[in-house]
Amino acid sequence: MAVYRAPVPGTPSFAHPFRAPAQRWSAGHRGMDLWLGDGMPVLAPAAGTVTFAGTVVDRGVVSVLHPDGRRSSVEPVVAAVVVGQQVGAGDVLGALDGSGGHCAPRSCVHWGLREGDRYLDPMTVLPGGGPIVLLPVAPAG
Repeated sequence: MAVYRAPVPGTPSFAHPFRAPAQRWSAGHRGMDLWLGDGMPVLAPAAGTVTFAGTVVDRGVVSVLHPDGRRSSVEPVVAAVVVGQQVGAGDVLGALDGSGGHCAPRSCVHWGLREGDRYLDPMTVLPGGGPIVLLPVAPAG
């Protein structure tokens, strides 16, 4: 199982959470956004192989295939890696391109996580970020 971390240096500050669409084709937010300053390093969320480093529409994207079969994508990024390159968790993938994006006027990095063709909430793979489980409380006395 891959060990994941947030793709930003230090303690992440969350801008927008994952919102699964009602249907595959419906609107939603297929990833999470983390506040990050323009030009700051964007890091590999887990070890893997770079499968894409280029432009999609108007923004730079880097995708990494992890050993557990999941794929992470981060954007908008000016890539510092090339397709086929092996990266470790926390290695620099590139620098945040804060020239636009859906967090304007501030800058953020969008982290998407897929398993097959299904988008996952990246929060669920972070340490301590899984589902909340209520445990029974022992009776007083």
